[in-house]
Amino acid sequence: MPPPSVIADADAPPPSPAEPRNKLDRFFRISERGSNVPREIRGGLATFFAMAYIVVLNPIILGAGVDKFGQQLDTGQLVTATALMAGLTTVLMGIIGNVPIALAAGLGINAVVSLQLAPKMSWPDAMGMVALAGLALMVLVASGLRQRVLDAIPAGLRRSIAIGIGMFITLIGLVDSGFVTRNPDSAHTTVPLGMGTGGRLEGWPVLVFVLGLALTFVLVVRKTKGAILLGIVAMTGVAILINAVATIPDESWGLTVPKVPDSIVGTPDFGLIGEVSLFGGFREVGLVTGCLFVFTVLLSGFFDAMGTIIGVGEEAGLTDEQGRLPGMGRVLMVDGVAVAAGGFGSASATTCFVESTAGVGEGARTGLANLVTGACFLLALVLTPLATVVPSQAATPALVVVGFLIMASNVRGIDWSDPTVGAPAFLTMVSMPFTYSITNGIGLGVLSFILLRTATGRFRTIPWLLNVVGLCFLVYFLLGPIEQALGVS
Repeated sequence: MPPPSVIADADAPPPSPAEPRNKLDRFFRISERGSNVPREIRGGLATFFAMAYIVVLNPIILGAGVDKFGQQLDTGQLVTATALMAGLTTVLMGIIGNVPIALAAGLGINAVVSLQLAPKMSWPDAMGMVALAGLALMVLVASGLRQRVLDAIPAGLRRSIAIGIGMFITLIGLVDSGFVTRNPDSAHTTVPLGMGTGGRLEGWPVLVFVLGLALTFVLVVRKTKGAILLGIVAMTGVAILINAVATIPDESWGLTVPKVPDSIVGTPDFGLIGEVSLFGGFREVGLVTGCLFVFTVLLSGFFDAMGTIIGVGEEAGLTDEQGRLPGMGRVLMVDGVAVAAGGFGSASATTCFVESTAGVGEGARTGLANLVTGACFLLALVLTPLATVVPSQAATPALVVVGFLIMASNVRGIDWSDPTVGAPAFLTMVSMPFTYSITNGIGLGVLSFILLRTATGRFRTIPWLLNVVGLCFLVYFLLGPIEQALGVS
């Protein structure tokens, strides 16, 4: 499949593999995948800019939590841990997995660590639970079970996972930019979301997003090289200029304020690295509760990453006719290593990021893009002030544009004439953005597929392993009642 930035040629056949030009080309199979070094560099930069917010957001989420002993984590140390783990694991994925899928502290899992695990134990104990989940993932990969689970998911559902991720990152882009906001409870309305503030777009930051979205779409349809990256850079410059001449409260921009920092160099603090206790949490909460905690982190990491890998692989045109990604075993193993590394590094579980689609939209097809993204995260260890200059309003247009491209390239690949495929695909697609979770979307899709196939007398067509996955999801969705039945608070 050609780079998704070329909409007019979306149905054209992929280019013929070219002979490798040098050792770098041969190692990453750049020419073979129809890419080139400049495109990989642009893709790597686009992915970094789209997910650089995690360097700020993860410390905020983890830093807001208080452990059982009243301890809070140091923000400076969390910034270092977040950037370090993201950089190292992203580079590792590039070298071993050779896919343009960047990794960082997973949103959702970090909230579980901060708000559910830490209050019942010490911070090292909580990070130990994360590390154990990562080690369990590595065992599942080594046994081949995780690959077999992926293969057991029907092709239609795999397509719907990619589309659901496209819708998910679109909603992320709209919400993070301020174009879409949550209606407060005080509004006494049944409408949960609305446009801007009170149904109106107000303020310069939202205007930056709107202009960025228009600019990026124009650049993409005109087949401009580096369209997505150019959009991000251009709107960052516009945002810095607007913020300098207009009176805008810092909180209007969100996590990052577009202004030239007083200093571009910061000093990393590695104090949290290695502060982990693998089994201390079980002493604090007991075996049953501890296992449930590990199961929650394990299942979220298992399917969040799987969905992201499927979505990014489909969009990059790296999958075969059966929707399988070459070298998937290596990719999944690196993901398991990353989850464990996040625990050992006190950054929470590090996992694959859907924002990698921004780099794919820019043309990234190989792990070389990951080396660029990972290098940017490692540079952020000492250049943190500079890394947080790009406001979300300048980066989020890329997510909306890529969300459209993902949907356009996958929606026709689903057999909508078969309700046992179409209905689960629909539930998968809508559940991801509406529940803000990739795992929930996959779970509802799998369970509905099993239900409808069984109801139509086609139970024998369901792979046995998919039934096992469905049982795990049933437990996942019923964790609340199960915890109550077991007396786990």
